[in-house]
Amino acid sequence: MTASARRVQLEPAFLLHHYPWRDSSRILEFFTRAHGRVSVFARAARRGSSALPAALQPFGETLVSWSARGDAGQLTGAERVRPAAFLAGDRLMSGFYVNELLIKLLPRHDPHPALFDAYALLVSRLHDAAADAARALRLFEKRLLDELGWGLDLEHDAGDGRPIDAERAYRYRIDGGAEAVDGVADGPLVFRGASLLSLAREELADPRSIADARRLLRAALDQCLDGRTLRTREVLLAMRAHGGSASGG
Repeated sequence: MTASARRVQLEPAFLLHHYPWRDSSRILEFFTRAHGRVSVFARAARRGSSALPAALQPFGETLVSWSARGDAGQLTGAERVRPAAFLAGDRLMSGFYVNELLIKLLPRHDPHPALFDAYALLVSRLHDAAADAARALRLFEKRLLDELGWGLDLEHDAGDGRPIDAERAYRYRIDGGAEAVDGVADGPLVFRGASLLSLAREELADPRSIADARRLLRAALDQCLDGRTLRTREVLLAMRAHGGSASGG
């Protein structure tokens, strides 16, 4: 495989997004294990509709092959790793939310194999009706921040360096870390120490820790997004306003 004509064969991948290209083809955005986020053209992927073949559906691991001479490649093959399992309702929207995060935050062609494995684990949890989808989402968001170099210091007081005390309250500054609160402990980014430690240890074994993690991780991700909006977050908020229970964003 050369820089002028790269050929990739049977690379583990998840489809993040697709959109029309010319009359009957599509541009596909994949998250791959060894090549990171890549864009490839799929010629004649649709015939009079926006549907993709069964092997090219979101939230199912696929082995994809492509050739490329520049940033974008030409799809040459796709094989489903296992039979399709489809998400629905709030879990489907949570999956789309994570996909949008990856598209906005991951540079193209920047491999993150550990994050790929974390994404695969998240997808399996979203497919498992018995799994806590909110907990799975929070853990993935934390690992996304860690992997991209934006991880949060959740175990030490930024003021004096002491270990976080589970019984104390802390105000978290996204740029500076946790600082113990003396007196009245309120505000959008005030958390009990127990919640910070639970997220640091990737436990999140109780509803309050999960809710606190959601507030903190959302603030951190918003800073990383630098003003860019998430369309899926707007949809999730609308679902909640109409009685839905979606746990993303």
